[in-house]
Amino acid sequence: MQTLDPHTVDRDVTAALDLVLHDVLRQRIDESLAIEGTFAADIARRVAGFTAGGHRRRARLLWWAMRAVGGDGDEADAALRAAAAVELVQTCALIHDDVMDGSRTRRGEPAVHVALDRQYGAEGSTRPLAGFGGSAAVLAGDLALAWADDVFAEALLRTPHSAGLGAQWRAMRTEMVAGQYLDLHAQMTGSRSRGLALRTAVLKTACYSAVHPLLLGARLAGAGEGPVGELRRAGLCAGIAFQLENDLQGVFGDPARTGKPAGEDLREGKATYLMAVGRALCVRRGDTAGLRMLETVVGSPAATDADLCRVRDLLDGHGARAHVTARVDGLCARAVGALRRTDLVPGPAEQLERLLLDACGRTPAEVGSRAAAEDPGPGEPERRSSAAVTGGVR
Repeated sequence: MQTLDPHTVDRDVTAALDLVLHDVLRQRIDESLAIEGTFAADIARRVAGFTAGGHRRRARLLWWAMRAVGGDGDEADAALRAAAAVELVQTCALIHDDVMDGSRTRRGEPAVHVALDRQYGAEGSTRPLAGFGGSAAVLAGDLALAWADDVFAEALLRTPHSAGLGAQWRAMRTEMVAGQYLDLHAQMTGSRSRGLALRTAVLKTACYSAVHPLLLGARLAGAGEGPVGELRRAGLCAGIAFQLENDLQGVFGDPARTGKPAGEDLREGKATYLMAVGRALCVRRGDTAGLRMLETVVGSPAATDADLCRVRDLLDGHGARAHVTARVDGLCARAVGALRRTDLVPGPAEQLERLLLDACGRTPAEVGSRAAAEDPGPGEPERRSSAAVTGGVR
């Protein structure tokens, strides 16, 4: 097996990953064609096409974490394959998420379940799981997850540091599902808990989108528990910040940038931290009319654009938007502080910092001075667990 030059990959990680994904997906499509042509055309090719898009943020985090702890040519091929597997998990998550949410667009294009319904003239169901497209999209997501497991197993065969990687992979998949279920459960039960909203954010987004990609990359290079612990802290803080910023964008964001209709999270009744803060501030102000509006508009598919505008004005005017924005800023500073406390290779460490902050709409220049204040200095006990980190977000 030829050893990859990691310095060549460094120059364009996305291009290197795309080459690996191209080979992986072509092989899987060929295997699917050998099984059944219609399945290959409708499902396998859609999974491959969906996986060809996206920001590759998780995959790049994995690569730069491997490089930041000193990983070199021996780990390069395994890291790219593990990154490809992470991209396939993301495909599964997004396809299933769109079905469960009834989202009609993804990345500015029809969601997979919508495209399948249109192909066969089956549009019209208001409950995606009740129709052909939704059911077929569930199978597409399942196929993406099966391919992800296969590719990750291949990656394990290409690294001398396989110990602990299997457990990390299993934790990532299970926590992702647990977080998705908590999200559904909160909507079903009408939860108003800020604590539960944060716990959901940790499991559904923070661990899956940041912590596990970082730790997979670090463990692929045989990193010790010291760097692994700080990377875990950095990923947890940045991952929560990413979800909170995503919640803000779901309400206040530009559809041209988010790729989803404005106010979709409000119509779906997402039990986000932003909404929990908004309700708490209404209670604090004694604003019963505001509470009544939140109860009637949020979660109502029939909510008009004017209704959504009033909710945005309330969240903005009562300070919920500013509160969550400040939490994002603080968490980003903690993430950067954790990275800067760690003995990492300078160039890759800077790449990690930029990637984590970019996901939250921040830059190193904006966060740098505050990050220095987050450094606890020498002698702080090693007891800042995930509970302690999230405890700062109230």
